[in-house]
Amino acid sequence: MKLAVVGATGLVGSEILEVLAEHNFPFDELLLVASERSAGKKIAFKDKEYTVIGLAQAVSEKPDIAIFSAGGDTSKEWAPKFAEAGTIVVDNSSAWRMDPTKKLVVPEINAKSLKIDDRIIANPNCSTIQMVLALTKLRDRYGIKRVVVSTYQSVTGSGLKAVNQLQDERAGKEGEKAYPHKIDLNVLPHIDVFQDNGYTKEEMKMINETKKIFEDPSIQVTATTVRIPVMGGHSEAVNVEFKEDFDLEEVKELLAATPGVVVEDDVANNVYPMPMNAHKKDEVFVGRLRRDESQPNTLNMWIVADNLRKGAATNAVQIAEYLVKHSLV
Repeated sequence: MKLAVVGATGLVGSEILEVLAEHNFPFDELLLVASERSAGKKIAFKDKEYTVIGLAQAVSEKPDIAIFSAGGDTSKEWAPKFAEAGTIVVDNSSAWRMDPTKKLVVPEINAKSLKIDDRIIANPNCSTIQMVLALTKLRDRYGIKRVVVSTYQSVTGSGLKAVNQLQDERAGKEGEKAYPHKIDLNVLPHIDVFQDNGYTKEEMKMINETKKIFEDPSIQVTATTVRIPVMGGHSEAVNVEFKEDFDLEEVKELLAATPGVVVEDDVANNVYPMPMNAHKKDEVFVGRLRRDESQPNTLNMWIVADNLRKGAATNAVQIAEYLVKHSLV
């Protein structure tokens, strides 16, 4: 097993390496890959030092699996080259998510759809992953008519430049800006670029990816995505209208039985999901479960996950693990 991590020097790339170590992912050879300007850098992994190589060299090495976290433009250019060389690419960018010829995979939901000839596999958007995972068994039981989601997303979702901006602002220093406005002590209802319909690209990702993952274009989804001055972890307020009525205790049981989901819902003792408690954890945490008393068959829920983990690195590694376990590589 020859494994490549493309974008190994970035925030998500570093997290992928941590998850690979924690999960004891089986490989015989590891290639750490980045842009040509990062080639030659040294990265320590499992008590061994690796030298970062460029993309062209990595393609020539013909890895069995390449986990990409290097941005959409890089994925568009290089993922097909890896695939042509016989590599299975698991891609973290938005480049392939809505391509009808590519699978969009959350392993607990739809990994069974993967086939031996799937050469490029898309990892969904971080906010989408945690929401659909929390909804999957509820959808199976009650059917979903409509979802209204508002997100509260960490600066780590924008990369290292955004983390540095927040830290600089808190320290009262000038520095490079990732956002058009101050982020510390502020809230920005603006993630990714605005589209012609007034929604941001991030909001449209949540809408379109949810429909694709569930293979159900009839689900109505609307989203407002918001950046908040939190260092790690995305939170979501989700209002879901089911096709059938539900029992709240059964909802909790279904969530607790969902692989990768942890229920934290004890408001009498101030227990509910918070991003600081989700840090460095692979699970999706769900709480504040209550009926929407303004209309029938509707549930309010609060969903939190580490966006660099299940929202990116963990999900990608789990896809790779599925490929290995089921002899698809």
